[in-house]
Amino acid sequence: MTQQQWTAVDEYLEQALVGEDAALTAALATSERAGLPQIAVSPTQGKLLHLLALTAGARRILEVGALGGYSAIWLARALPADGRLISLEISPAHAAVARANLHEAGLEKVAEVRTGRAVDSLAELVDDGAEPFDLVFIDADKPSNPEYFGWALRLTRPGSLIIVDNVVRRGAVADAESTDSAVIGVRRLNELVAAEPRVEATAVQTVGSKGYDGFMLIRVMS
Repeated sequence: MTQQQWTAVDEYLEQALVGEDAALTAALATSERAGLPQIAVSPTQGKLLHLLALTAGARRILEVGALGGYSAIWLARALPADGRLISLEISPAHAAVARANLHEAGLEKVAEVRTGRAVDSLAELVDDGAEPFDLVFIDADKPSNPEYFGWALRLTRPGSLIIVDNVVRRGAVADAESTDSAVIGVRRLNELVAAEPRVEATAVQTVGSKGYDGFMLIRVMS
């Protein structure tokens, strides 16, 4: 199949199973006008995150990498009224767009965007004794994935889910000789996850309007 076919199938699935959503459409438009890179998850991927959060009965969600808040909207909508989503974003400009989009979606009471280096924000959460998160979505700089996973383990509990996006890298993840820092980061993540007795995990390749990539699903067991 070609990229054109992948995109056509995604568009069909979006129409059949996701539907139109004014807040999400507006969030993408606002992000584009602000000059943010068009790398948010697709609508079908966003709904998958939403359904996983619902299935997990998540009350507390942590997102590493807010961008314009598109995935945060999907995740925050899965929370109960007393739930909480904390999204981390290194760029103040991106964080401002994410906050505005979450506000427009009516989610400002359950969702918070914190600005700064994610590793610093994660360390602060640990130092502050944050209540464990039920779901962690990691979608930030790939070379830091091993560090993010380590912090996520410290901020979750048995039964929590950790989801890591963009782990296939258009197939480059299978190249042990790659010098790409993103690929190296993902491969190191795989090694850490495989060696970690407290988790079980798998990864799935995906194709669609966002191209060829994949995600990792990790369940904290103990």
